[in-house]
Amino acid sequence: MWNWIKRIFSRETSDEAAAEQWYEEKSNLMEHVLGKEHDMVMHSLIPYAVGGALHGYYYPNGIEGVGIATKELSTLPGKGSRNDFFDCYELVMFTREKFSFEEALDKSTSFGQIHHHLKAILNVVAPYSAQATLNPAETCEFPEDMEEIGGKCLIFDRYGSFSDSELNSFGMMVVIEVFRREMNYARKKGGNSLIKRLKKAGHYPYSDLDRDPVV
Repeated sequence: MWNWIKRIFSRETSDEAAAEQWYEEKSNLMEHVLGKEHDMVMHSLIPYAVGGALHGYYYPNGIEGVGIATKELSTLPGKGSRNDFFDCYELVMFTREKFSFEEALDKSTSFGQIHHHLKAILNVVAPYSAQATLNPAETCEFPEDMEEIGGKCLIFDRYGSFSDSELNSFGMMVVIEVFRREMNYARKKGGNSLIKRLKKAGHYPYSDLDRDPVV
């Protein structure tokens, strides 16, 4: 009986150590493409693994504005959300709004509003990505009757690159909110065509819609 308990404990300890090592390794990879991570994390009261919301990880030291990323989709190398390009990945969304940790939960501020909006999207896309294959240049729309984000349109893309492509094929997938007419264009002409237009207009990879459509 005691030997059986020791084997279980040893396996659990080993799994925990592997997860911690992967977390550190993945965090370094994410900083490689997103810039240095902010030292504060917005923790969810109920863990994502048991049905709660995602923690918030912030990257204000890369491109203009801030990236809001996940770190809970891939708990071990090759485990979790995957697609035709990556064995595992995490998600990121960007806003041009200046990052303020203090204003993140204050919806009376510009950053608080976009922060709430992007987190609402990520909290739906993250569990969906565990069931569906979300590939670069593909689009997605939320049902109209969904609370807060009903009718919103998205396009996905690979974001950044890593020098070691053999490292478990880990990557970042950017989620970009777009106008419905842009999504319809992507479905007719191809997602890559829309992504090229967003880049040419200087709107990539941001989800801010205080702009004119590119089509």
